[in-house]
Amino acid sequence: MGKTDVTENMESMDNRSRLLLCANELFYEKGYDAVGVQEIVARAGLTKPTLYYYFGSKKGLLEALVAERFECLRGMYRGLRERENLRIEEALNWLADIFCGFFEQDRHFYMLLMALFYSARGNEAYQTVQPYMVEFYDMVVRVFDRAADQLGNMYGRQRQFAIGFVGTISSYFLLHYEHDPEECERVDRQQISALVRQFMYGIFS
Repeated sequence: MGKTDVTENMESMDNRSRLLLCANELFYEKGYDAVGVQEIVARAGLTKPTLYYYFGSKKGLLEALVAERFECLRGMYRGLRERENLRIEEALNWLADIFCGFFEQDRHFYMLLMALFYSARGNEAYQTVQPYMVEFYDMVVRVFDRAADQLGNMYGRQRQFAIGFVGTISSYFLLHYEHDPEECERVDRQQISALVRQFMYGIFS
């Protein structure tokens, strides 16, 4: 989403939503630490007291942004959680589709979330996103936990498999988007399915 799109979207938004939208774009463009409160409110066409009224601080703004956007992922995941009897390949394709939908909904936030998780551990941005990223990985671990009877004795490798799966899908998003941002309004599901098959081959080999 470019600056023009942000400006157009803001016209019908309340002040709180405008601040969240502008913070999302600025944190993505420049990094959390490089963006100040003044820059956020200037892009939103608002004032500092307005930001402090809704969020208390820049960290409070980030906390609200992550909490609201991550709730969308939780909602998508609930559909998979209710399908207990899926075979592992079906479950992983479903999970990959959830990630694709989350990425397509707001690719800037998805990449911001990943970037902040790999920031310095003492950074307040990392401390904000860390619980959500743990939950993110735990979602995937549960898929492998439920597939234990299909995969045999995993010797506690569920978390290892989860890390590998998330890394495979996320790396595709990041690298493909950087290669050609204009083609990433929709993720190529055939390529994602091929990645899932490759991953399945690896864990069964």
